[in-house]
Amino acid sequence: MKSGFVAILGRPNVGKSTLLNRLIQRHVSIVTDKAQTTRNNIKGIYHGEDLQIIFVDTPGIHKPEQKLGQEMNNMAYSAAHDVDVSILVVDASKPFGVGDQYLIDHLDIHNTPLIIVINKIDLARINQVQAIKEEYQKAFPKASIIETVAIDSFNLDTLLNKIKELLPEGPRYYPMDVISDKDEIFQIKEIIREKVLKELRQEVPHSIAIYMENIAWEKSPIEIRASIIVERDGQKGIVLGAGGKRIRSIGTKARMDIEKMLRKHVYLELFVKVEEDWRNNETALKKYGYKKEE
Repeated sequence: MKSGFVAILGRPNVGKSTLLNRLIQRHVSIVTDKAQTTRNNIKGIYHGEDLQIIFVDTPGIHKPEQKLGQEMNNMAYSAAHDVDVSILVVDASKPFGVGDQYLIDHLDIHNTPLIIVINKIDLARINQVQAIKEEYQKAFPKASIIETVAIDSFNLDTLLNKIKELLPEGPRYYPMDVISDKDEIFQIKEIIREKVLKELRQEVPHSIAIYMENIAWEKSPIEIRASIIVERDGQKGIVLGAGGKRIRSIGTKARMDIEKMLRKHVYLELFVKVEEDWRNNETALKKYGYKKEE
């Protein structure tokens, strides 16, 4: 059988997590309209009769302004070095620009078979798609190029066939019932963060981290207490909302998705805590799970 590891790389908000979720037909990586939603390398496993693909969804590669951004880039760079095939996802709806050039200049994937996925082609004119293809083909002349609309699963069969063609013969690395390498605690924190991101606007979402205070698995309903970490007192007020309205909305939406995932009733209690400039604090980055393991 064919099997192996495939990195999903690209700039922030190009559709990497949507692509992963559609390819394995499960929701393993959170999706919002905010850039830099994905902060960790997340594996999602595709199972076929004679095929197993371990996709690695990575943070969006960008010019970092804090240590958090540097760590996110490092996670993506490391994934590109440890896989059998790389997928580079490009947003066709935006013209080639400085962010694209930054990615090309900093991402070393010349020694791995590469597929360039031109995504969101439904939102772009044909001449713009062609111009983007030419820029990336010039940078990576040996790469295959496939046009997709990931959110509609358009052309993903073609992408899967191409990946299978490039993968080596290998074992089944994960049992058939495993779809992700992340445990339930990680997934619960990500569900909470997803709901926070969808409720907030402007710069606040980038300042958010989730810390798990306690889970009482033995209780019914399961009791979960988690903290939403922000960097300033003003952000704390924004997350709480007038009279606590916003955090109650976040909690309700998160609880529903957590119960759906666990298939059990849950009592969820959320707090908001301020930790100034945590995105530049090495200890905090490790505490909140954003420090790449050496």
